[in-house]
Amino acid sequence: MFELQVVSNTPLTPLDDIDDVSLQFLQMIGYLPKGYDPKTEAKDVQESIPYKMFTDCLIKNMKRAWTVEDLAAKLKTTKPTIYRHLNKLKSIDVLEEVDVDKGGERKKGYRIRYGDLSKAWNFTEANVEMAMDSYRKTIDHLQHLTGEK
Repeated sequence: MFELQVVSNTPLTPLDDIDDVSLQFLQMIGYLPKGYDPKTEAKDVQESIPYKMFTDCLIKNMKRAWTVEDLAAKLKTTKPTIYRHLNKLKSIDVLEEVDVDKGGERKKGYRIRYGDLSKAWNFTEANVEMAMDSYRKTIDHLQHLTGEK
């Protein structure tokens, strides 16, 4: 399932700090709800598991594939918590699953699609276009059903 919050916004290009841009972007797309209150001992959102997973692990190491176990260990949390946040990122289609060799054993790993956020975002944009096209067809159908042209 594709899910993304789309809001009118101003590009964050004047900002130079990766953490500021990442935080505001994640709030804009709905990955981190505005007013998000971490349920852990994190003092603020930038210390929260979902923020650190996206920014510190996935964005700052885009070519690295992370196993759920690696992420849980790095972020000092549980695997279910990692899966919950991975699923949110998978729903906007910016992650890809890749095989990771862990001591001769094949494990599923996750990374930013193609190891390139800009290329990954192309998938998100394509999904938005398809969703908007479906909305348009529904609106046109509703208009038709009203009997008014």
